[in-house]
Amino acid sequence: MNKSPRRGRRTGSPDTRAQILDVARRRFLAEGYRAVTLRSVAADAGVDLALVSYYFGSKKGLFGAALALASNPAEQLALVLEGDVDTLPDRVLAQVLTIWAEPENATPLRAMLGGAAQDPALAVLVNEVLQREMIDRIAARIGGQDARRRACEFASQLAGLIMARHVLRLEPLASLPADEIARSYLPLLRHALRPRTGAPWAAR
Repeated sequence: MNKSPRRGRRTGSPDTRAQILDVARRRFLAEGYRAVTLRSVAADAGVDLALVSYYFGSKKGLFGAALALASNPAEQLALVLEGDVDTLPDRVLAQVLTIWAEPENATPLRAMLGGAAQDPALAVLVNEVLQREMIDRIAARIGGQDARRRACEFASQLAGLIMARHVLRLEPLASLPADEIARSYLPLLRHALRPRTGAPWAAR
């Protein structure tokens, strides 16, 4: 007599992990970053929530894996947010330069940025992740009434550097050593995070 098919949540396997990633990728692109939860992905994939957490740890981790990022910028940022706020630009810039110097990190990140330029759904998703997991977190760390604007300016400086150096590969910027990049960009990054006393947006 044939046994009836097993019902209930599936346990872990390489196929299960791939299924979770397929579901996550589809849902992130269709619904955006904020709407997707580990629980909703687990339900759609037919697995236990604990299994999704075991594989990917957090929503940031799931997002990075779903987009095949060897190094997830949101997770990496979380590692350097703690510490002296005055030296935050130094830590973030050093991290950005280190991540993008490794081809296994840079290639999928470059593909994600290129895809965002062509795919509106991916562009919205990347924008939302940058806003929620990076700009909002930097703003919360530096504090102040104009914190989010300063965090956005800070992120814009980094984005410009990444685009020019690693995506467009503009010379001589693309070939400059990290210490020369730091000498040029750290003053800009520090200025971006500095509170603007009396600025018109400071009271908003």
